[in-house]
Amino acid sequence: MEVAYLQTPIGLAEFQGDENGLVSVSVLNETKPIGIIPEVLEDAVYQFREYFDGTRQQFDLKLNPIGTDFQKRVWDALLKIPFGKTISYLDLSKQLGDVKAIRAVASANGKNPLWIVVPCHRVIGSNGDLTGYAGGLHRKKWLLEHESPAKQTTLF
Repeated sequence: MEVAYLQTPIGLAEFQGDENGLVSVSVLNETKPIGIIPEVLEDAVYQFREYFDGTRQQFDLKLNPIGTDFQKRVWDALLKIPFGKTISYLDLSKQLGDVKAIRAVASANGKNPLWIVVPCHRVIGSNGDLTGYAGGLHRKKWLLEHESPAKQTTLF
């Protein structure tokens, strides 16, 4: 398993993967030396740079996350949430065919190993609240603002 790091505006991203695909992307609350980026992770790091620069809205990466079949179904559904849009946990449960599975869906969402690539940050509470985000709600807020089609400008 190869590892690479990228400093982003909201923390240090850690990439893990091999020739079978990207296994995980996570955000760290620590600093580490960036070092050399392994060839197998160069494209992922490049695409993340584009995302944070505002020039990429979709990732085109070979993914190989580790999880249960149910978790993978949830993660696949997350991939269908368009850039700049949000969905509630309830609506996501309905899309997956079982409104009663909302807690299981929320749990699978929270175990998403592919930060930003599988956009679990686009899932919010039914009342519009930013709820539950493994990377911290401040990061979820930043990501949603970054993806917002209506950019706030200052008056002064």
